[in-house]
Amino acid sequence: MVLEYFQSQIKYTNFSFLEGPILRTPLNPLEHDGHTYWSNRSAHLTGYRNQFFIICEIDIVTKNRHSYSMNAATPYTTLASSLDQFIRELDKSPLTIQAYRTDVQQFVAWLAEHDATITQAQQVKRSHVNEYLRYLANNGRAGTTRSRKLISIQRFFSHLVKEGIIPHSPAATVDRPRKERKPKHYLQPDEYTKLLAAAGGHPRDFALLQLFLQTGIRVSEAAAICVFDLDLEHKMLTIHGKGSKERIIPLEKKAFQALKSYLTVRPKTGDQHLFLNYQGEGLSIRGMRKIVEKYVKRSGINKKISCHGLRHTCATNRAALGMNAFCLKTLLGHERIATSLEYVHIGTEELRKPMEDTSL
Repeated sequence: MVLEYFQSQIKYTNFSFLEGPILRTPLNPLEHDGHTYWSNRSAHLTGYRNQFFIICEIDIVTKNRHSYSMNAATPYTTLASSLDQFIRELDKSPLTIQAYRTDVQQFVAWLAEHDATITQAQQVKRSHVNEYLRYLANNGRAGTTRSRKLISIQRFFSHLVKEGIIPHSPAATVDRPRKERKPKHYLQPDEYTKLLAAAGGHPRDFALLQLFLQTGIRVSEAAAICVFDLDLEHKMLTIHGKGSKERIIPLEKKAFQALKSYLTVRPKTGDQHLFLNYQGEGLSIRGMRKIVEKYVKRSGINKKISCHGLRHTCATNRAALGMNAFCLKTLLGHERIATSLEYVHIGTEELRKPMEDTSL
């Protein structure tokens, strides 16, 4: 049955100006009944009216499909093509995807510079990853940066293992660099009051700053908000967070009033983004960052405050006013409660009242 199938695949092929008695062709895979067969074609030439034809004899050998994928060159075994496939399958935000791409590309570039023979994922060893991390440390890269890059590399090779391209990850057992704790920059109440006052004459900018301060949303989340995400009737806002996760935030009166005032002057345009630029298009992440920088400078604040600094401002001040870590986790969209707990600073005086109230 199988032989009859392969015989049906043989066709006489017209070749002109061929020389020599035998033409050898390489192994070629053929699929039948869910199995892969490999044919070694021995082609004999015959002539008719100055034209040549090939008569093929086929030797059939079965090949294990999975062992082939681990040993033979497949479309995704080169580091460059493997990276492209990895990026296409990432279910992350655009900024996170770009960070993964950059981290792995830098590692691949370092490999090419230090050992040009390494072109395939199978050739990368654990020692290469460790040497790369030492290289970064010697060039002054912080432990946080090195740890993030290692996470990207580990995820990349884990993807290759999952796809059957490599048997195991060379980065799986590499120790994570120790992260340095950096101080979080945030504004005190008198400082963020000045910031809001500086934007008081611009409804869009004032609403954006209020939203950052009152909700602590990320700049990427603010840029993704559309008009239909804002529920004025119930005073709710739908946030499209990291990893395609959505959360609904109840708006307190200051943010709600600021957004409502902005909507009265928002340009009428087909773009459904809530915050628009001067061209009537959705305000970009870069545009939002420039707005924050402008008003920080205009209000005379000397701290290094960015959009993320306003997120820290929201979390730190709300924690100081009594919001617990579980509420902060829901509000800010943290994946782990430990991240929210970092904002809860309990001093001696703050501890005194609950100690008295819960006296045994």
